[in-house]
Amino acid sequence: MRSMTLEGSTGATKIELGFPFTSIGEYFHDKRVVMITDSKVYSLFEEEFPKGQAAVLGSGELVKTLESAYEIYQFFLAQELDRSSCVVGIGGGVVCDIVGFCASTYLRGLPFGYVPTTLLAQVDASVGGKNGVNFKGYKNMVGTFNQPQFVLCDFKFLKTLPESEVRNGIAEVMKHALIGNGLLFSQLEENQERIMSLDENLLEEVVYESLLVKVGIVTRDERESGERRKLNFGHTLGHAVEKTCGLSHGDAVSIGMIMESKLSVMKGRLEEKIAERIKTVFEKLGLPVRAELDRDAMIDAVRKDKKREDHEIHCVLLDEIGSAKIARVRIDELEEFFDDLCEYC
Repeated sequence: MRSMTLEGSTGATKIELGFPFTSIGEYFHDKRVVMITDSKVYSLFEEEFPKGQAAVLGSGELVKTLESAYEIYQFFLAQELDRSSCVVGIGGGVVCDIVGFCASTYLRGLPFGYVPTTLLAQVDASVGGKNGVNFKGYKNMVGTFNQPQFVLCDFKFLKTLPESEVRNGIAEVMKHALIGNGLLFSQLEENQERIMSLDENLLEEVVYESLLVKVGIVTRDERESGERRKLNFGHTLGHAVEKTCGLSHGDAVSIGMIMESKLSVMKGRLEEKIAERIKTVFEKLGLPVRAELDRDAMIDAVRKDKKREDHEIHCVLLDEIGSAKIARVRIDELEEFFDDLCEYC
């Protein structure tokens, strides 16, 4: 079992890898605890949840709304929670995002923690203190920055995932490798079969190395005023792909990373052969690298992205594998590149 600590302005997060969910009571002592999970996790692990202390949400991105937050607030009220109570989100990224948001805003803030049950949640949504819900179809438009007290990663949950969900997580690991850990990229490149088969020893090492990148960046820039924007690599165009093509977040960000690698080449920062190497590794890992893209719909989605400032948008460009820079790209310049970017994918 490995562990690390993220020191944030709202508190420290203890991150435990390989921690068994059945030992979760060790973190609470005499605190009043309630749990929020989703219907998929609850159907598989119902017997491990304490009776009467868990609320069950639907599953999927469509439940990450203010309406669902209202239902959670009602649950908190019925449970008579006070500021000494603790909330635990057990599920994927949707559960982590909405539970962190509700806990951070109920009674002006309750302590909370996560047991992420997907690979994507273990390396991304559960760590870093971003919490929120979608609004009017746009991702994470309402939210807070507030650190969980703990993140407990039990790898047994990953054994229940479909292959598509494993790929979503691998895409996020790949993002961390590309922006800050070239050795992790090589590890993914050389161990494709072991990664996809969820070899637990290798998985713990890969998750640990991936989290080192994110924890380091968040520690230096918790509220995304500078370096933390690197974690948006693949997301500027990936969110547009997700919205216009209806793909999963992981698949859309995978395609977004390929597009933004190509944009890095077009901006003269990355060698073409390196972009092709990245694309090849994605394909060998089963990560999507192309989709049928609607140019006008994509541009409209980019224009509405929350990372836009006036006539520019923050993009993350690669200089090499393991090294990225944040750059402002004019929207009209991005439009000029779009035909070539869409053709590349």
